[in-house]
Amino acid sequence: MADQQYGAAQIQVLEGLAAVRKRPGMYIGTTDIAGLHHLIWEVVDNSIDEAMAGFCKNIDIKILKDGSVSVQDDGRGIPVDKMSKTGKSALETVLTVLHAGGKFGDGGYKVSGGLHGVGVSVVNALSMNLIAEVYRDGKHYTQVYKKGDPQTDLKTEAGIEGKTGTIITFTPDPEIFPETNFVWETVINRIRQQAYLTKGITIKVSDERDGQKIMFYFEGGIKSYVQHLNRDRERIGDIIYIYKEAPEGIIEISLQYTNTFQETSFTFANNIHTTEGGMHLTGFRSALTRVINNYSRSNELIKEKDANFSAEDVREGLTSVISVKLGNPQFEGQTKSKLGNAEMRTAVEAVFGELFEQYLVENPVEARTIIGKCSLAQRARLAARAARDTVIRKGALEGMTLPGKLADCSSKEAAMSELYIVEGDSAGGSAKQGRNREFQAVLPLRGKILNVEQARLDRMLGNNEIKNLVIAMGTGISDSFNVEKLRYHKVVIMTDADVDGAHIRTLLLTLFFRYFRELIEGNYIYIAQPPLYKLQSGKTIHYAYSDEQRDKVLGENKGKNFSIQRYKGLGEMNAEQLWETTMDPERRTMLRVTIDDAEKADRTFDILMGSEVAPRKKFIQTHAKRVKNLDI
Repeated sequence: MADQQYGAAQIQVLEGLAAVRKRPGMYIGTTDIAGLHHLIWEVVDNSIDEAMAGFCKNIDIKILKDGSVSVQDDGRGIPVDKMSKTGKSALETVLTVLHAGGKFGDGGYKVSGGLHGVGVSVVNALSMNLIAEVYRDGKHYTQVYKKGDPQTDLKTEAGIEGKTGTIITFTPDPEIFPETNFVWETVINRIRQQAYLTKGITIKVSDERDGQKIMFYFEGGIKSYVQHLNRDRERIGDIIYIYKEAPEGIIEISLQYTNTFQETSFTFANNIHTTEGGMHLTGFRSALTRVINNYSRSNELIKEKDANFSAEDVREGLTSVISVKLGNPQFEGQTKSKLGNAEMRTAVEAVFGELFEQYLVENPVEARTIIGKCSLAQRARLAARAARDTVIRKGALEGMTLPGKLADCSSKEAAMSELYIVEGDSAGGSAKQGRNREFQAVLPLRGKILNVEQARLDRMLGNNEIKNLVIAMGTGISDSFNVEKLRYHKVVIMTDADVDGAHIRTLLLTLFFRYFRELIEGNYIYIAQPPLYKLQSGKTIHYAYSDEQRDKVLGENKGKNFSIQRYKGLGEMNAEQLWETTMDPERRTMLRVTIDDAEKADRTFDILMGSEVAPRKKFIQTHAKRVKNLDI
């Protein structure tokens, strides 16, 4: 092996924003479509910070025809005076120096989301072009950048009397981002959320590529957000709204119970979505359980001999939004997914506990309705525990004798093992014969599993097909769930390409989303893609996975006569065909199930699988024209 020199000469020092361009994932997480949209969030967050500070009332976001984005606000405008430390204007410093901004000292912002100070400078570094415009002090300032480097000096001209604010227009660099096409739905979903969290701000979003426009303004703030989340659900009582400025910061909470069986909770700190919760969520949940139990005891709604409601009981069917704003938030990691300030747990628990208890006392009818919901959840939980224990006990007692229908693989290494969930004995037979027995297991389902969106855990575990699946996976369920016990690191849904197959697939996805969400987030759930057509001419066989592929094959083989077979069921394939088209790791195509937008996914399952008919009818009417290969 040749000597490899490693000394001072091999040490690379990246100046300025060069490090961002070299390792963009360190700053925006990824350079895929999510990272592309992160550029917008970083610029908009600066405007939101101005709004939270009380200086900005309007934000205007435009996706321009050339694919660039413009974000304009009517805040104070980024300062432009020269900084003694850098010798540059404050504007150029903010745009070219990491960890520079008005969020570290005491004079800029009391409350801010962009605490790391890397936001707009990173956007500048990853943009092919960026134009910064500032209106302040009766003047209009402009500076142009390319890939993070200034191309002009700061230009000054007469402004508009009384006008203040900042305009950032940037074009993502295709050298960094493989995909530079912004998605309208992704943009407006995020901006809608920010508008809910910043009460009284007006945010306009427009897309000059196709003329779409929308405006967000919510006087009710997060109260309007809860109303939005519950718009397709049967609601219990009114929305409860709590707001208080405590010494630790601003605490804003809104909640409402529904007749669903799942909890929907969104938490924010300084308008940043803390997807993993944190101290503010812990404080809220602790107070919720304590107050409901205390009220129930003092009003003899729980008998003396009965056990208290558990945290699980009081959160069934609850929709809540918890938003806190504080001066020095401590987030876990650059992604800021979890709030770590211990003082905020105490503050939220005290504030929410006091005001929620006051609400129950002042609204006895609604209080009894809420406690009735909790009581029903408690009885179902106890019944579910018995059912779950039966499932666990059955798995333990039967040991290696897993469900009779399961054809297990010989490998005991979960990382190498795959479980195919198929519908019916016919498809199950083909899959069992065609699989690689070393690492592929097959579990056939008999008919359609229970719709878990409309059933509690106790009834769900009474369903044999669900029970067999839980035992086969080995993870347990509910509070006994343990992802480390998963027996297969690929759980593959393999159903027919017809209406029934799509329905079974949806039922299984609902089950995984509601009760095994960690498996989706851990990238363990997949959807097999069997071919739709077999095209044969003599001994030549082609498989087509879409109408487009079928037409392409036929078009490329003019002069040949093909017999075309449309597969409606996996059972129509023999074992060899199923292996080579759908199960062979070397040739198969599989879709990995992800949750890009938890709120959108939650609502979609609500609509498609919930008890309310009207939203489902509207959804079908809206999307009907996009459906292909519909068999009636």
